[in-house]
Amino acid sequence: MATIESRTLFFFTSPRSPYKLIPEIKLLIDELKGEKWNKQTQIKFADLLQRNNNFNNVGKAKDLKKRLSSYFLKEVNFKTNALIHHIHHIEFTVTFSEAEALILENNLIKKYQPHYNILLRDDKSYPYLVLSKSKHPRLFYYRGAKKIDCEYFGPYPDVSAAKESLKLLQKLFPIRQCADTVYAHRSRPCLMAQIGKCLAPCVPMSESAYKNYMEQVNYIRMFLKGQNQDVLNDLTKRMDEASEKLEFEEAAKLRDQLLALRSVQESQAVSGDLMFDMDVIAHECAQELCCSHVLFIRKGRIIGTRSYFSKLSEIDGDDPLTAFVTQFYLSESRASMYPKEIILDDKIEEPEVIAEAVKKHCSKEIHFLTSVRAERAKYLKLAKENAKASLQAKLADKTTAKKRIESLEQLLHISNVNHIECYDISHTQGELTVASCVSFNREGPDSANYRRFNIEGITPGDDFAAMHQVLTRRFKDPCEGIIPELIFIDGGKGQLKQAEDVISDIFSKFKVTPPLIVAVAKGEGRKEGLETLIRGYTREEYHLTLDDPALQLVLHIRDESHRFAITGHRNRRQKARTHSVLENIQGIGPKRRQALLKHLGGIREVMNASVEELKKVPGISAQMAEDIYETIHSL
Repeated sequence: MATIESRTLFFFTSPRSPYKLIPEIKLLIDELKGEKWNKQTQIKFADLLQRNNNFNNVGKAKDLKKRLSSYFLKEVNFKTNALIHHIHHIEFTVTFSEAEALILENNLIKKYQPHYNILLRDDKSYPYLVLSKSKHPRLFYYRGAKKIDCEYFGPYPDVSAAKESLKLLQKLFPIRQCADTVYAHRSRPCLMAQIGKCLAPCVPMSESAYKNYMEQVNYIRMFLKGQNQDVLNDLTKRMDEASEKLEFEEAAKLRDQLLALRSVQESQAVSGDLMFDMDVIAHECAQELCCSHVLFIRKGRIIGTRSYFSKLSEIDGDDPLTAFVTQFYLSESRASMYPKEIILDDKIEEPEVIAEAVKKHCSKEIHFLTSVRAERAKYLKLAKENAKASLQAKLADKTTAKKRIESLEQLLHISNVNHIECYDISHTQGELTVASCVSFNREGPDSANYRRFNIEGITPGDDFAAMHQVLTRRFKDPCEGIIPELIFIDGGKGQLKQAEDVISDIFSKFKVTPPLIVAVAKGEGRKEGLETLIRGYTREEYHLTLDDPALQLVLHIRDESHRFAITGHRNRRQKARTHSVLENIQGIGPKRRQALLKHLGGIREVMNASVEELKKVPGISAQMAEDIYETIHSL
C-alpha cells in the first residue's frame, strides 16, 4: 500500500482474484505502508513477492537453457513479453523423470496460482449415486469426499443428469428413499409405500419380501453398472416363472416394470459397439480465447458434456490442448473418472509422459488417440461442433455484454465502468429477510463476488431498514475490497434514499469518491419494459424501451439479484421449517429429544406438556423438565 497525495493506491501486476490479492495486499500494508510508489518501491515489492513464494510462471523442460532462451527471442508474443518484464529470480528443481516433472509442475501451479499459467477453475467435487450398506440399502444423491462406507456409482460430470437418473431409478425400483434417521424411527409405512414407490422395509418384512427388496437393490446396482440387458433378462425370467405358478398379480407387476425399463433403454442414446469408457476432447481458439470441449462417455452412453474456457495469454507455451489435458487429468477431483481411452482432435506434446504421470498419480492407465475412425470419429466430430458452438456463444456473449455496458455508460454519462453491483431484499411477510448483492463486470456476471446478508434487528417487512443495513455492512470500509463504479437498487425512491444516506455518509468519512447510485423502479403491473431508472441525488429519470441494450443489461442484473435473494430466503426459510424448538434447549441432545417425542407422542404434545409430565420422560430430571418448560413457553 502506498500513499500518493493522501489517496490509497493498490498495486498489482495483472488481474487477480480476491484470494490471490489478499496476501499481496498484506505485504503492501506490512512492508510498504506510507511509502511513495515509484520504481524503487516497485522493485522492492517484486522482491517481497518472490520471497513470499509468489511466482509469475511455472514450467518444465528437458533442456533448461533452450527453454529459457525461448523467452528472450526478438519476436515474442504479448504474454511472453509481459512475463520477462516481471522476472526477478529463477529457481529450478531437478527430477528423476519427465513424469515427475509434470506432476511437480501441476502441483506448483495449483499451489501458487502463477500469473502466466493456465489454471482450470473447476475444482468442485462431482456428484455420485450411492447405495448404503445397511440391512435395507437406500439409494441417494451424494456430493463430497468418500467418507461414508457405501457403494458409489459415478461420478457424474453433469449434476442434472445425476438427479434425473436418481428420479428414474426411484420410479423403476421401489426401494426406500428416506434418510437413515427417519427410517430407524418409523413404525408404519409412509406415503411412498402407500403409492407403491417403496416396499416399506421400515416395518417387519417376511423372508420372501426381504428377498424381493434385495433383488430390487441388485437391479439398481446392475443398472448403474451398465448391465441393462441382464436386468431385462432376469425380469423376463421372473415374470415367466410367476405366470407358470399362476401368480398373475406378481407377473403383472413384473411386466409393468419390464416395459418401463425397456422404454427407458430405448430413449437412451447407445453406441453400437463401444461399450467401454472414453473421453473425447476437441478444442477451438479465436480472439485470444480457447474452448476445450469434453464428451464424457461411459458404457457407450454420453453421460455429460462440458466446455472449459481459458485465455491464450494464460497458457505457457504454444499448445493450449496440451496445457488443458495436463491439468485436467492430473486433478484429484477427477481421479475416479479416468476412462480407458482419451480421444483428441489434435496431437499433444509428449502424451506418453502425461500417461505415465497419471499412472503414478492414481495407478490408472490411459491411452491417447488422435487418428480415429467409425464410431470414435463420430464422437470426435460431435465434440468439435460443440467446441465451435460454445466458443462462438461465449464470444457473442462477450460482445453483447460490451455493447450493453457501453450503452449504459452513454446513457448515464459515465466511463470506465468495470464493476457493477445490484441489491435486492427478499422475505415472506417480513419473515427471515435476506438481502442479495450480485456483481457484474464488463464480461457479464461475476459470481465469485456474489454475497448474501441475513437481515436481523429490524421491524419485520421494513424494506427501507433492510436496505440501509445491507449497504452499511457491505461498505463498512470502502478502502477494503472491490468498490463498484455503479450500484443498482431494486426499488423506488424510498430504497434509493436509504442508499444515498449510507453511501454519502460512509464514503465522505473515508474521503473516497462514492459510486453512482441508480434505482430500478418497477412499472405499472410490474410489466417488464416499463421500469424507470432513477439517478441518485439528482432524481433524474430515464425511461427506456425494451430493445435498448442499456435496459437489457439493467434488467439482467436486476433479475439476477432478485433470483439470488429469493433463493437465499427460501433456503433460510426451509432451514427454519425443519428446525425443532427442542434444539434450542441447552443440555437436550438427540437422544433426549427422541425420548421426549417418543414418550409424549410428538412435538405438539411436548409443547403442551406440564412440568410433571416432562419429569416422567426417561432420562429427564426435575431440573431439566423445568428448563424445557421455561424455554418452550418463553418462545
